[in-house]
Amino acid sequence: MNANKSDRTSPIHSGEQFLDRAFEHLQIETHMRHLLRACYREVRFELPLKRDDGSMALFTGYRVQHDQSLGPFKGGLRFHPDVDMNHFVALARLMTWKCALLGLPFGGAKGGVDCDPEALSAREMENLTKRLVSRLDMIIGPNRDIPAPDMGTGPQEMAWIVDAYAHRFGYAPGVVTGKPLALGGSNGRLEATGRGVAQVAELAAAAHGLDIEEASVAIQGFGNVGSNAARFLHERGAKVVAVSDVGGGRHHADGLPLERLFKAQGHSSRPVSSPDVDLSGDEISNDDLLELEVDILIPAAIGHVITSDNVERVKAGLIVEAANMPIDCQADAVLADRGVPVVPDLLANAGGVTVSFLEWVQNQSRYQWSAEKVNRELKDRLDQAWQEASKRAEKEDISLRLAAYAIAVERVIEAIHLRGI
Repeated sequence: MNANKSDRTSPIHSGEQFLDRAFEHLQIETHMRHLLRACYREVRFELPLKRDDGSMALFTGYRVQHDQSLGPFKGGLRFHPDVDMNHFVALARLMTWKCALLGLPFGGAKGGVDCDPEALSAREMENLTKRLVSRLDMIIGPNRDIPAPDMGTGPQEMAWIVDAYAHRFGYAPGVVTGKPLALGGSNGRLEATGRGVAQVAELAAAAHGLDIEEASVAIQGFGNVGSNAARFLHERGAKVVAVSDVGGGRHHADGLPLERLFKAQGHSSRPVSSPDVDLSGDEISNDDLLELEVDILIPAAIGHVITSDNVERVKAGLIVEAANMPIDCQADAVLADRGVPVVPDLLANAGGVTVSFLEWVQNQSRYQWSAEKVNRELKDRLDQAWQEASKRAEKEDISLRLAAYAIAVERVIEAIHLRGI
C-alpha cells in the first residue's frame, strides 16, 4: 500500500467513517471525537539487516499505540511488504474498540516491518525480529504494550521477542502473547480467532433463522484464521462449498473434502491452489468466490475486498468479517440497504485477542490453563459480547456494526472520564 494513499477506499478512511457513524449516533462532543481519534504514540524506525549472502538490506519498522484508557496497549506485529503508518493507525484504533467491546483491559496498538517473510531465511527473520525489539524495548512490556502474531508472524517470532526482551529486562513471558506453549503460551491460542469466527457465525445464523447444519459457507483466505474457521464450522455441520488462498480457490456446491485439504496443509504453504492437492470441484478466483450465492460468506484474508465496485454482485445471505475491515464503508451501507446482515470484525475476529488476554492472565500467575478452560472462557466472553451488541442493535434499530462501535466508544469514554485528562 502506498504510504501517501488517502483516497476513499483506504482502510483509515473506512475506519473513520465507521467511527463517525458511532459519534453521530451517540452525539459525541467535538473535543472528545478528536481525543478518541488521536494516537498516543506513532513510531517509525529503520532496521538494517545483514543478509546471508553478505549484502545489507534496510527495512522500515512501525509501532502505533492508540489508546491506553482501559489498560496497556495490545496489538499484532505484521511482517508484510505492503505496510505503512496509515494502515497501522487504522488497525490500532480498531483494536481499541475490539478490546473495549469484549471487556478486555487493553487499549489498541499495531505495528510491524515492511518485509516479505518468505524472502528471508530463518536466521534473517530471527535477526530482524530481535533488532525490532531493540528499537521497541523501552515502550513494550507486560504492563505497557503487549504485541502478538499477525500476518507474517507466529509463535516462533514471539519466542524470539521473549528472548531479546529477557536479555535486557529479565524473563517476562507476558511481553507478548501467541507464544509457543513451552515459553508460556496458552492452549487454544493458535486456533482462537478461527474458533471465534465459527462461534459467532453460528450465533448470527441462529439469530437470522438459519440452521448452521444446513448452511452453505464460502471462505476467502485459508490461512490460520480461515482454515480454522472452516474446521470448526465443518464440525458444527455446515457445508463449506468454497475456499481460496492467494493463488486461487476451489468450489463444489455439494461441499469440499475438507479432511483432504486439512491434511494437505501440512505439506503445502498454499494448499488450496497447489496442483498437488487432489480436490474435487471447480477452480475459482478470489473475486468470484465473493460473488457466490451462499448462506454465509467469510472474508478471512485482507481488507477491502468488498467495495462499491463489487458489492452489487455479492449474493451471500450473511457476511461474517474474519479479516480486519474487509468491507469498505460504501459497500457496508449498500449491504445494509439490501438487508444483508454483517457481523463486524470488532466481534467476529475477536477470538484471538480474547485468548491473548487469557494467555496474559496465565503469564501473570505463571500458571497454564487447560484447553478446556481456555475454550470455555472464550465462548463465554464471545457469547456475552454478541448478546450485548445484538440487543443494542435491536433496541435502537441500528446495524450490528454501529451497535458494537457504540458500546466500545462509550466504554472508552467512561474510562477517560474516570481517569481524568
